[in-house]
Amino acid sequence: MQPRGTIPSPNIWNHTTTYELENRAADPDGRLWAAMAGRADWDDRVVLDLGCGTGFHLPRFAETAARVIGVEPHAGLAKLAARRLRVREVTHAEVLRGTAQEIPLPDASVDVVHARWAYFFGRGSEPGLAELDRVVRRGGVALVIDNDGSRSTFGGWFRRGYPHLDPPEETERFWSMRGWTLDRVDMGWRFTSRADLEAVVRIEFAREVADELLRGHHGLEVDYAVNLWSKTF
Repeated sequence: MQPRGTIPSPNIWNHTTTYELENRAADPDGRLWAAMAGRADWDDRVVLDLGCGTGFHLPRFAETAARVIGVEPHAGLAKLAARRLRVREVTHAEVLRGTAQEIPLPDASVDVVHARWAYFFGRGSEPGLAELDRVVRRGGVALVIDNDGSRSTFGGWFRRGYPHLDPPEETERFWSMRGWTLDRVDMGWRFTSRADLEAVVRIEFAREVADELLRGHHGLEVDYAVNLWSKTF
């Protein structure tokens, strides 16, 4: 049984191995990580990766953080994340099952929160934002990464594949009115094979849309812009 409030994420839930390829392809030049480091210092601090999935980013934070906590509602993904930590021999990190709306941590217990393509997509995420206000220590920082549908090749794909979502300007208004700061980052995708790129596109979009996008795109790279939203508590 999934924790109360769990929102399915069909890409990683149903295609875990392929999503690993997507994680590896994202941000090949470290631009997003550099932007995050410009907004939050996690050295010797407690980091919460909210919606950590298979824990892809946990070891990276653990390189310098005092403690890293991954929270993930999906039991299978949480187990894979814990296994990743064991294999990497990361002893100062753990994975807990929970949701953004009910984070299984005490009040004022974390310094930096990282949420990448997980729950915080603008309108509707108010319960999770209230939880961030509860668990983040004063002076702590939350980082939320989402797609920028206003620009880039992938942004156009995103608008084509998900026309029912709020327009970019409405989502930006949602965050800015709540005191969050926007950094626009040209992150990029870079794959090692065309087969990998095609496999990832096919888990992110409906078949008809994916076919159309792939017919019009060549090579192994995709211009991909994201929004990095940050807030100091």
